[in-house]
Amino acid sequence: MKEKALTLFKDAFEKLDQANTEISRPEEDIVSYLVCKNAQVAIENYLKGFLFQNGLDASNYSTIDALFEQCKRINTKFEKIKLSTINCKSEEFNTAYCNDITRVSNCFNIANDLDTFLREEEIIA
Repeated sequence: MKEKALTLFKDAFEKLDQANTEISRPEEDIVSYLVCKNAQVAIENYLKGFLFQNGLDASNYSTIDALFEQCKRINTKFEKIKLSTINCKSEEFNTAYCNDITRVSNCFNIANDLDTFLREEEIIA
């Protein structure tokens, strides 16, 4: 399970980096869907990676919300991360939600906050 966790963390970082590259463009050039989808995958993979690293099969949880709840049960410090600003946490991916740059910025910020949190907790390097 540790190997699976490492793979997920690596993929999450790559997706976060891709979202960062896209969101760093001038606003008129940003493809908001790319930021949104990459940030969402990063969030999911960071949470799944944490669960696998802690011996839980993350495939048993189908939403970001369910993954996040399990992560908080293992480490209550996850409560620092506020998922309330994103729409796709309790459902499948919603492409219409990703058309607004403010919304995709929120998703990106949460993915970035998760990355920072996991590094501060020395879960990832």
